[in-house]
Amino acid sequence: MARLFRDAYGVPHLRADSVTDLAHGQGRVTAHDRAWQLEWLRLRATGGTAAVVGGEVAQAWDAFARVARLEETARRAYDGCTPETQAFTRAYAAGINAGLAACDPAAVPELAHLGHVPGEWEPWTPMATFLAQQVLFGTIGSQLWDRLAREVLGDDARLLGHEGPQAAGSNAWVAGGGRTASGFPLIGGDPHRNLEQPGVYQQVRLVCEDPDDSFDVLGYTFVGVPGVQHFAHAGEVAWAITNACADYQDVVEDGSGLPLGNGLSVRTASWVLGALGFDALLPLLRARTVDDVDRAFDHWVEPVNNLVIADRGGALRYRIAGRVPVRDDSGEWVGWLGEPNRADAGPDGVLVTANERRGPESAAVGSSFSPPYRAERIRALLGDRVELTAEDFAAIHDDALLPTVGLLSRLVPGAFDDFDGVMAAGSAPAARFAAWRSALVRRLAAEPALAGLLAPGPAHDHGPLFAWSMDPVVHLGLALPTLAAEALAGRAPFGIDLPALARAALDDIAGADLPASWGETHVAQPTHALAEAGFDAGIPLLPVSGDQDAVRTMGSWPGITDAATRGAVARYVWDLADRGAGGWVVPTGASGLPGPHHADQLRPWLEGRLLPIVTDWDQLVEDSAFAKNASA
Repeated sequence: MARLFRDAYGVPHLRADSVTDLAHGQGRVTAHDRAWQLEWLRLRATGGTAAVVGGEVAQAWDAFARVARLEETARRAYDGCTPETQAFTRAYAAGINAGLAACDPAAVPELAHLGHVPGEWEPWTPMATFLAQQVLFGTIGSQLWDRLAREVLGDDARLLGHEGPQAAGSNAWVAGGGRTASGFPLIGGDPHRNLEQPGVYQQVRLVCEDPDDSFDVLGYTFVGVPGVQHFAHAGEVAWAITNACADYQDVVEDGSGLPLGNGLSVRTASWVLGALGFDALLPLLRARTVDDVDRAFDHWVEPVNNLVIADRGGALRYRIAGRVPVRDDSGEWVGWLGEPNRADAGPDGVLVTANERRGPESAAVGSSFSPPYRAERIRALLGDRVELTAEDFAAIHDDALLPTVGLLSRLVPGAFDDFDGVMAAGSAPAARFAAWRSALVRRLAAEPALAGLLAPGPAHDHGPLFAWSMDPVVHLGLALPTLAAEALAGRAPFGIDLPALARAALDDIAGADLPASWGETHVAQPTHALAEAGFDAGIPLLPVSGDQDAVRTMGSWPGITDAATRGAVARYVWDLADRGAGGWVVPTGASGLPGPHHADQLRPWLEGRLLPIVTDWDQLVEDSAFAKNASA
């Protein structure tokens, strides 16, 4: 039986005598804290959202979930796992069912709003929900866009490709003990995804007190998935990931994959293998060294990630984690990338990953990566500094310098000499720069040379699920640095005089009623699945610093909206000297229920602060009702 403790922010700390009791307890507390979110994830995984919320987007998602065979893939993945992994996942699902059975739907605002009762979780449901949260995190949308761009623009489509602009991303970096004040490594990072309420990640601590199988791990778990996956600190070892931008999904026209419509189908590593990599979960919890974590991720399938690891022995390692297809000249999958890309660093070294192209070895992994700005900025901030602390890493998280300001402002010399390039919420120059940038994107979108992107025809209509991926204004905004570099090199992209458009955009904002500060329009805007159904999640829109290519990534969409709908959905620093010396934070709170922990992390997250990681049991409060309910 598991015992539940909580810190001052409601983060669950669980203790149990066996891994299955621990998994059951994790499932129960997740059902208590995130009942609506669990039900929404189950509905998404099984293609049942439209029956509950209706609407065109829900219908499109359900159709995609069925043709992508999310449920079937999850069943195959569960059947292919080891008996121990199956028992672990089965116990977690049973804990969710026990927690939901004890839940009063009328006390969960979303369930009460819908008049809905949650359904039952099967042992394979955690795998299905994980797949549903990741399947569009790959390259399906970008490949559909690339088909349109190549058809309209030919070879010039590269100027709107994803080498340069990329909306997805995360940061992770590690410094060896020779660079830190403690003499032990530090890891920092933040995953970037859509801002949602409740949040995609759940802070958790899992402690198994079985004398023959003991561990004590804290980190972030995907809601609906047992253990911890991508970001964790196990005391002796810690790890973090970023998206590797790998090509593990192919959109094809030969009908050899899962049908997407318009004569297209998609191949994915998880579908081909019938696996996701859940056999990594228990080895990760038991890991003590860099080698242990490395071996655990040998099981991983998708999404394909960049992984950084450090341990108290001083080892630092980078590797690719996941299954990357090897293709023949015709594009057919003929095998899998063998030995993963790896790199070790010594005690005076640093490792940085921010979804960028890492070198020639990246050619075997993917075809398009994020721009180098974030990775270069993090390396510059680390520089040759020594005596680094968790506070120094938190300051790197909070760095809002936008490296592309210097490049873009060269299109209009002198126009932004008063702007230091920092996208601070209180900055008036940042607001003026952003207004000019949006005006420039709108002028670009009106150029006749790009008209074919705006009216592509039915062959490129992939429905509301991929509408954002197919929006040319989105891509033009992301591509501005690439287009500016072309223009400044004396080449007119698409035959367009970009400097002339840039000057005209200045005229567009001259005398306009501009926002007094960047934060007036750049507000954090978490989405809620029921927003269109009239449900108010109660999260205010508040000013936030940062922008798309800043280390403090809070994406805006020039020409469309300044609001930040995507950004850091968690931040953390793992200190190998002392877990309590690190910190973590999420955008809203630990709980999806109204109450003190629904949004009590919002203000620290906005301000770039990390919250303390509490490891001392005497500073935690035990929930005695949790054990009592389990006994009942």
